[in-house]
Amino acid sequence: MGRYRKPDPELLTKTNYITRDGYDKLEKELTYLWKDERPRITKSVSEAAAQGDRSENAEYIYGKKRLREIDWRVRFLTKRLEALKVIYPSVEQEGKVFFGAWVEVENDDGELTQIRIVGPDEIDVYKKWISIDAPMARALIGKQVDEEAWVQTPTGKVCYIVNTISYVAPK
Repeated sequence: MGRYRKPDPELLTKTNYITRDGYDKLEKELTYLWKDERPRITKSVSEAAAQGDRSENAEYIYGKKRLREIDWRVRFLTKRLEALKVIYPSVEQEGKVFFGAWVEVENDDGELTQIRIVGPDEIDVYKKWISIDAPMARALIGKQVDEEAWVQTPTGKVCYIVNTISYVAPK
């Protein structure tokens, strides 16, 4: 599962929307940390402590640090999951861009980009999943196919045309 860094405090005050898949993923991580990872690390720390001098015992020191990281993440996930609201696509959304949509947009240069609008806890740069709070998502909300969405970027306003909208993952 790797190391965790504390999220930007601003993130905690953003939209509390999440997709069902995103919620399930966070729940799975919480379960893994609490039921698998934490007991395993606790056992290794106990074994390291039994070896004697703890001040120079790297396994003990690392294990204690890892336990603190796990405990912090467990507390964060527990509180975050309580605050989140799972949003399901509805029939009324069809044909318009709303939360959870996969949207293909085209810029003035003809470059196509496929994005998905998700909650702040689900952002994935590699999959091109953007937060509902992002300027691009805000500009796209409510748009239909062939409509323009103007997005303010650091280099100025950019126009995107909505090509496709789907609430089913592309293949």
